[in-house]
Amino acid sequence: MKIKLVLLLASFWLYVPSAIADKAVFAGGCFWCMESDFEKLEGVTSVISGFTGGTIKNPTYNGNHKGHYEAVEISYDPKKVSYKELLDYFWVNIDPFDSRGQFCDKGPSYLSAIFVSSEKEKVLARQSREAVVEQFSDKTVVTPILKSSTFYPIKGSESYHQDYYKTNPVRYKYYRWSCGRDQRLKSIWGDKATH
Repeated sequence: MKIKLVLLLASFWLYVPSAIADKAVFAGGCFWCMESDFEKLEGVTSVISGFTGGTIKNPTYNGNHKGHYEAVEISYDPKKVSYKELLDYFWVNIDPFDSRGQFCDKGPSYLSAIFVSSEKEKVLARQSREAVVEQFSDKTVVTPILKSSTFYPIKGSESYHQDYYKTNPVRYKYYRWSCGRDQRLKSIWGDKATH
């Protein structure tokens, strides 16, 4: 009986680490672009487009999402990529100075933000933001750090937004180019920009 228990516990501990994935939630304007950018990062296991930050339940893209940010929920393996590394990657994929939205998308739902779910995330997010503020001392960084709230994945008839850059690559590339996202990122971050 003891041997069975030891084997059962050993198999549990061998299984659990591979099943554990941490999550991070970021808003950076168009969730198509954020999804595309973060899915390229080693250690990221999935990126889901959706809404967060507002009080309306079950927001929709074509319906009411007032008060919500377009955001992505990133599942990642902390053994391969740290939360700090995700933060560093987040910053070079947004315009932290735009108080009206991101790139060609303007309005409250397109604002950038970091959503934290623990004290540790809050401390790391603040440190990363302070580093950006210090780097650009002549500009105003407007990207806030907010407490996480319910994340609502895009679903149902609007699920075409998930993996849009894969399912509609020509339209996605045209949108991204015409929106000026990569050009603006390059002008802010130089070689640190991921594109």
